[in-house]
Amino acid sequence: MERAPNLPAAIDAAAEALVGVLDSAVSRHQLSVSPTQLRVLSLLSVRPGTNVNRLAELLDVVPSSASRLCDRLEAIGLLRRMADPRDRREVLLVPTAAADALLREVRERRHAALQAVLDRMPGRVQQELLQALVCFGQAATGSVAAQPGTPARTA
Repeated sequence: MERAPNLPAAIDAAAEALVGVLDSAVSRHQLSVSPTQLRVLSLLSVRPGTNVNRLAELLDVVPSSASRLCDRLEAIGLLRRMADPRDRREVLLVPTAAADALLREVRERRHAALQAVLDRMPGRVQQELLQALVCFGQAATGSVAAQPGTPARTA
């Protein structure tokens, strides 16, 4: 009797493959920033109004480490520090137009790499994957309640 696939293990393996595809899409090209610096820019681009202390929390590092990362990004023109208009004592971290362009380029490379993988899959399976990923994202963020009377599935 053949054993059913372990769903958590399959998701873990798929996540590893996904990370590999995304990393290779970026690593094949010479970037002016490290993966950590790229992560900082990504975090700041979706969280306007972030200061160094909040960035340190998001990265799970001490504020001095986050500040040094910001120093390096500021030195290469990808970040600027700006006084908070609501509280002049507070300093906000703002990605520059060059950072926005870099993030856009990285996103385009990643999407192209993902599309190349998806093109090797049948269209029907792509649609099933899309639906499953939407449901997974909703379940992970708690945005959709479980259906009443539906037990949690375990593998």
